[in-house]
Amino acid sequence: MKGYEEDLAYVHDAGFRGYCLNAAPGLLRALKQNGITGGLVIDLGCGSGRWAHELNRAGYEVLGVDQSSAFIRLARRIAPQSRFVNASLLRVTLPACVAVTSIGECLNYVFDRKAGKAELARLFARVNRALGPGGVFILDVAEPGRIPESGLRRQWFHGTDWVILVEVAGDSRQNTLTRKITCFRKRGHLYRRSDEIHRLNLYQGAEIVEMLGHAGFEAKRLAAYGRFQLPVGIAALLVIKR
Repeated sequence: MKGYEEDLAYVHDAGFRGYCLNAAPGLLRALKQNGITGGLVIDLGCGSGRWAHELNRAGYEVLGVDQSSAFIRLARRIAPQSRFVNASLLRVTLPACVAVTSIGECLNYVFDRKAGKAELARLFARVNRALGPGGVFILDVAEPGRIPESGLRRQWFHGTDWVILVEVAGDSRQNTLTRKITCFRKRGHLYRRSDEIHRLNLYQGAEIVEMLGHAGFEAKRLAAYGRFQLPVGIAALLVIKR
């Protein structure tokens, strides 16, 4: 299943990059407080490269990974000092690095048919092998608390040259979330329509902590990324290689 094609990738960067930019100061502080002051950071689900750009400004090298070729094209313009790979974060080869990040529910998305707990466990093991002793892994995941209380929510958002309509539905028995997104992007005098469906597997933060422990990590839950308060239903974790 594909996601974040050209128009929605543009809209996501134009209208929703605040999550990454507001989180960036707290994320940088967490890296430095844990001894990561330079070296290669791998960003899994790098999106349009805003976080990569902030890392570059702070003196880090970056390898960004995303399944969306449209995101990768944006990222190469926004963070030209970084290197980017168009691949599934569940399958990409991870080189030796000082830190790994995955910010913004990236580990929940079902863009890869292998997505699920078993594949996450394998990913965590590969992250552990890529990191040196004391290496840092910062991630967040969507929990079942992301499911709307009514089971269904409809919202719309707009910018100067775009509008999106989002229908969010959740299944509390299966712990899944589905977003149906209709995007209108202005092209010339007209608006071009595109439609995407994004499916997410939802995980309890506690079960992710347990999985990380089995992979050789020590994990603690974060209440916020610095001053940036996390949305309801998002579990953020600071993870250290033992």
